[in-house]
Amino acid sequence: MRFGEEHQELRTAVRSLLARHEGAAAWGPLTRQIGAAGLAVPEEHGGAGCGPVEVHVVMEELGRALAPVPYLGSAVLATQALLAAGDTGLLPALAEGRTTGALAWAENGSWRPEAVRARAVCGADGWRITGVKDHVLDGADADVLLVAARTETGLALFHVPSGAAGVEREAHTTMDLTRPQATLRFDGTEARAVGADGDRVLAHVRDLACTALAAEQVGAAERCLELTVAHVRDRVQFGRPVGSFQAVKHRLADAFVRVESARSAALGASWAAADGSPDLSRYAAVAKSACSEAFSAVAGDMIQLHGGIGITWEHDAHRYFKRAHGSAQLFGSPAGHRDRIAEVLVGPRGAGAERPA
Repeated sequence: MRFGEEHQELRTAVRSLLARHEGAAAWGPLTRQIGAAGLAVPEEHGGAGCGPVEVHVVMEELGRALAPVPYLGSAVLATQALLAAGDTGLLPALAEGRTTGALAWAENGSWRPEAVRARAVCGADGWRITGVKDHVLDGADADVLLVAARTETGLALFHVPSGAAGVEREAHTTMDLTRPQATLRFDGTEARAVGADGDRVLAHVRDLACTALAAEQVGAAERCLELTVAHVRDRVQFGRPVGSFQAVKHRLADAFVRVESARSAALGASWAAADGSPDLSRYAAVAKSACSEAFSAVAGDMIQLHGGIGITWEHDAHRYFKRAHGSAQLFGSPAGHRDRIAEVLVGPRGAGAERPA
């Protein structure tokens, strides 16, 4: 598994752009100059016709910079949900970045398809949705709302038109301020069906979402380690650099192993997605679990090895720490994904057994 020359050029371009455009201001240049929003969209629908490996490269760079752009929510979740459902009419605008999308999916803190309780009823004037969705990435501002809801025949995916009546959007002040989330409430809201096979669509989107998020976690963990190594080289105590003490060296060595192990797991998932592997779910669960724990550990080490500087508002350490712990729970906890792996390997849990989130 190796990146090619084009992948390295893409990485260089995204890193350079994020250095010139900080914060949310990077979204416009990312979509116009690099076409990031349409990388994984087929050319016939306005995209670049690339795939999960190119998305992996972009996500690593967004993670390094903690860029607060709607890439994960719009270019990964919403776009891949439409592709999996086979409804392509909204894709050109999403691919160009003229609109952003949000997938309203999780309920009561769970991303498992079986946890969806929102209802969709078809009447004389079309479909109507009622229910509550939480942890909707960029849900307060997204132009395109895709909603998973249950019908009489099973789980399905719907598009709620912009400005539809009966939608309440509540933006939350999240611990990680670089990842906007919202709760969406639907009360008999007009909707259009875009896919009837919701279980398959959500399962596929969850695998791709975990794969992309794992790449982001690797990029952020790598940046934490770089900043920490630079600090312990410069910081002098008792007449010598802090990094020359054996205890610090061992801790950094452990962090390096965590980052590289996480990178292997994330790359394995991205390549499995690119190859259309039937084992993608297992690869994605391994990557999400391993990368979540690696990023959380390295971000914690970053704060401790920076000493007092690491707990100040002025230093970026707390931002990485918050992103690490927020991302660890997004799309399911590490324990929840290990539970998924166990189900594949040894079969479903017994009746009444507690299931991790």
